[in-house]
Amino acid sequence: MSELPESLLKFPTDVPVKVFGRNDEKFRAAAAKIAHAHYGDAHAVVEHLSKKGNYLSLTITVHANSRAQIDAMYSDLVENDEIIMVI
Repeated sequence: MSELPESLLKFPTDVPVKVFGRNDEKFRAAAAKIAHAHYGDAHAVVEHLSKKGNYLSLTITVHANSRAQIDAMYSDLVENDEIIMVI
């Protein structure tokens, strides 16, 4: 039996990361700061407001060079108190 590759992704590649939080500036700032720390300006953000406007989802598309780079940003996002969920 052959071993599975470490990642099914071929790098470098663009990867969308969904981040959910309350609709406030603290959430936006926290997510943006983390994305910038890991990717500089090599990311784009699209916002989607919840039906009642209480929550916000951000789709942060990053240009990743490795699985480790994606995992590092994911860990920082999950650890942040302003962020409710990361997909």
